[in-house]
Amino acid sequence: MALCHADQRYYQGKRSAKVLKQKLPMALIHECCGIVVRDETGTYQVGDKVVMIPNQPPQGFDHSGEFYENYVEGTHFLSSGYDGFMQEFVHLPLDRVVGYHSIPDVVAAMTEFVSVAAHGARRFDSMALSKRDRIVVWGSGSLAFVQATVLRAKFPDATIIVVGKNHDKLRLFSFVDEVYELQDIPEDFSFDHAFECVGGDASQEAIRDIIKYIKPQGTLILMGVSETEVPVNTRDVLEKGLTLVGSSRSGREDFQLAVALMENPQVSSRLRMIIHQVGDLEDVKDIYQFFEEDRKTPFKTVAKWNI
Repeated sequence: MALCHADQRYYQGKRSAKVLKQKLPMALIHECCGIVVRDETGTYQVGDKVVMIPNQPPQGFDHSGEFYENYVEGTHFLSSGYDGFMQEFVHLPLDRVVGYHSIPDVVAAMTEFVSVAAHGARRFDSMALSKRDRIVVWGSGSLAFVQATVLRAKFPDATIIVVGKNHDKLRLFSFVDEVYELQDIPEDFSFDHAFECVGGDASQEAIRDIIKYIKPQGTLILMGVSETEVPVNTRDVLEKGLTLVGSSRSGREDFQLAVALMENPQVSSRLRMIIHQVGDLEDVKDIYQFFEEDRKTPFKTVAKWNI
């Protein structure tokens, strides 16, 4: 299983008192892979490896329609008001798992995170104009790294650019075409479309800068989560005719795309670069250590659940 910032916010009590009262107590973790122990449909055999989908759409949801399952009314999300995967056994409907074969387990654990980037790429692909020569990923953290990895694999002919603040983290983005620290952005800098992967208080600055440099009729995919309202320069949004798209969480098709991409050894080895694996979780003290260790890790923390 892999830790997400959302898990940490619940663990540390960094949501509002009202939200915490509504959602706790709750089993955490929504990034996980597992082993099948029983399948009455015969689709999977005991011992098969699967990644688990935390998004739970309402019964009867039409997956063939134009609506995405992660936005439909009535859907719920495991480890956000409903018990997540930090349990001895997890019971899921058949369509809430996706099998995998050649992905290392330590990488498969973060499939949900990769599926979020896959969903953002799919939203972009369905909405952005055809001129996609230059695509920027704004941010230098885990989400930016994974999003850039997905874009590199899905749009191999595009120039992929990363802009961020953290010099040490930006050094890992060697697989993209251009990397800039914020203070070193060229005066004539521009791009066709953008993915905002910053979130938090810094998202205001990131969105402002993206709107400044993006070309007219560009598409901006908003992916960073902020706990507070963020002001947006609507004058330039209107003058440039920009499209702003909110992209959050993911569904089964995104998991399938993520698994397909991660079955590529080059992609999985690249993702492994941002993983910090800790010891097996065998008792409650190990869980505490898992969360504490993650606070010191710049990217993703992964551990094997043995309780």
